[in-house]
Amino acid sequence: MDTHASAAAAADTGIRIRPLGGFIGAELGGLDLRRPLSDAQFKVVHDALVTYEVILMRDQDITVEQQMAFGARFGDLSIHPFSPNLADKPEVIILDYSEANPPALTDIWHSDETFREAPPLGTILRAKVVPDAGGDTLFASMTAAYRGLSERMKQHIHGLEALHDFKPWRPLFGPKDRGRLRELEDEFPNPWHPVVRLHPVSGRRVLNVNRQFCVRIKDLKADESEALLEFLYRQATVPEYQLRVSWRPHTVVMWDNRAVQHYAAHDYFPARRTMERVTVKGDKPVGVTGAYTAEPPGGLGRVKPAVPAGTRPGPKRAFDRY
Repeated sequence: MDTHASAAAAADTGIRIRPLGGFIGAELGGLDLRRPLSDAQFKVVHDALVTYEVILMRDQDITVEQQMAFGARFGDLSIHPFSPNLADKPEVIILDYSEANPPALTDIWHSDETFREAPPLGTILRAKVVPDAGGDTLFASMTAAYRGLSERMKQHIHGLEALHDFKPWRPLFGPKDRGRLRELEDEFPNPWHPVVRLHPVSGRRVLNVNRQFCVRIKDLKADESEALLEFLYRQATVPEYQLRVSWRPHTVVMWDNRAVQHYAAHDYFPARRTMERVTVKGDKPVGVTGAYTAEPPGGLGRVKPAVPAGTRPGPKRAFDRY
């Protein structure tokens, strides 16, 4: 992506882009999501999402209908099969937690809904009620996580596939719910996704395994699969690859689910935290085909790879941010 052209287009629309982290995240100013985006504005927002992977927009006092309209610019909205939705707008997920209503599941680093054959393109989260302290959301760039691997490890995981499953919700189905569970298993048969996917817009390589939904890697023994996945999970959550968002009322955040994992910190009880979320349908992940070749460099700036905790650092080596 031509970042100089993107910067010029942003200036022409009045949109201000402020990078937030060395690998991931940007805050967009000069936007009013109460009004439909022009085609020029949408292109700037779309390009910023692909480039920075997480975009943050403050002071957006919008309705849920306006949030849905913003999401619909990127594609059709999806309905989550497990999360509580608005009765008259099933595309909207309600996340309303407090001491009286804690989340049923402890959060785990993940990309959204990779148990689907075609996981979401992106997710848009809007803050309605936020605690005075805590309740942040952490994001991690899977582009950076992949780039931080050694060339030998990149070769090792090239062409591998991992099985994904809606395993976090399985314990919620009791003996009387087995019929419904079988229906969901038929609706969401376990997909095999590439361990390294190609981003469909940028063409960048992205680490595509997450602790919440991955089960095992194809053609490896159980202990081999477990060891490799555990290493990749650690690589996915290196602090240097992260962005931490502190919420304020009327903050809107969108992330590129094809390139990002996230984690919601449940550290605010007994306070209340209420969010509304819409999700944009995506496409089936595609991996790199053929024999392994090194990824061409390119992108914004140069940074150095971080090393997951508990691993032995190799020689320091600069690599392109994207």
